[in-house]
Amino acid sequence: MEGETEIGETSVALLTNGEVKDGPGLARRAWAELKKLWAIVGPSIIGRLALQTMSVITQAYAGHIGDLELASFAIAFTVVAFLAFVLLLGMASALDTLCGQAFGAKQYHMLGVYMQRSMVVLFLCALLLLPLYIFATPLLELLGQSKEIAREAGYLSLWLLPLHFSFAILFPLQRFLQCQLKNSFLYVVCGGCPRTWKGFSFEAMAGLWEYLKLSASSGVMLCLEIWYYRVLVLLAGNLKNAEIAVDALSVCMNINSWEMMIPLAFFAGTGVRVANELGAGNGKGARFATIVSVTTSLLVPNHWLSILLAFTVLLNSVQPVISGVAVGSGWQAMAAYVNVGSYYFIGIPIGIFLGWVLKLGVLGIWAGMIGGTGIQTLILTILTIRCDWDREAIIARERVKKWSVPDEEEEAKFLNQTGCFGQKDELNYDGQ
Repeated sequence: MEGETEIGETSVALLTNGEVKDGPGLARRAWAELKKLWAIVGPSIIGRLALQTMSVITQAYAGHIGDLELASFAIAFTVVAFLAFVLLLGMASALDTLCGQAFGAKQYHMLGVYMQRSMVVLFLCALLLLPLYIFATPLLELLGQSKEIAREAGYLSLWLLPLHFSFAILFPLQRFLQCQLKNSFLYVVCGGCPRTWKGFSFEAMAGLWEYLKLSASSGVMLCLEIWYYRVLVLLAGNLKNAEIAVDALSVCMNINSWEMMIPLAFFAGTGVRVANELGAGNGKGARFATIVSVTTSLLVPNHWLSILLAFTVLLNSVQPVISGVAVGSGWQAMAAYVNVGSYYFIGIPIGIFLGWVLKLGVLGIWAGMIGGTGIQTLILTILTIRCDWDREAIIARERVKKWSVPDEEEEAKFLNQTGCFGQKDELNYDGQ
């Protein structure tokens, strides 16, 4: 792909073509991998920071109005809307696996089909999540929130519905562009996707059940992880002086969320890089991309926070990258089991014990969060270290072969050039 001249196509090679073993020295290979990684991570950081800043600014205005308004917005946005947000985001992350591996296998036309399929599934899921917004007030009261906070949060939740439905289009589109390195401003303004976007197709309606199963695994994996933090907000709402406790914890989480935008960008970049290499059948390239991503994320400085928050930042610098490896490799179901055990059987009980039994309040709840995240990071790191990358590359190629359909436009072009009519079964649909 280096030196591509077609309008709208990237000029940065995302694939290593096996050069991890036989190519130049380690430093040069690492530098080449860093350029590929940051070409994805850089624009992703800017976009995620912009989205997070919108929430932080809104919460800051709510804080100027009063404690009740700040607590209500924190519950509406970080619990009600975020529960749906994370489920849709997690389901869309199935495209990190499918589009990334299809791009690596040069099945370019399948990226557009996968994106349309994802939009259909996510829109239907968004419809099913409507009761969460409509009945937010009674649900929050059922979870133990005060009537004042629940009433105000329920009212605010209804105003978040347009944002809710926009995610069904936004998330698949982001991943469609990201997996082919078309997330920079230049491509958005004047680029194009001639290889990967062939227009709307009825092929997107086929295989919806298979896609739903994979996206459900992705959604559950991310939900179990992110909802864990929102459960802590609900626990804080049951402490003495609930408004102050929720305010304090939500402010800490906003600071933590701002910092998390960088590791989450690495999550996206690592998932794309690992999926690209596995789709190309290059297991060693996927392993090398993982090593470079983890090392780079650890070197990002975050020493300005308090000790407890800083320890959370240290874990967050590694955990999203390891999760990105899981998504790029298609391990979503396994990661979901790890998240259940780490967060809900270890982290939350620790938070309850420290917060209520030892009377540490919000500090104890936050310490429990760190414990669950630490266990999850340790387990996923061990799984990554012990992974057989050559075997994962074979699995990825089989997945691409199973889910792909022929590109009729490329097939017709090849037949016209060669005159090999009637021999379509012998064609190699590599998108060239």
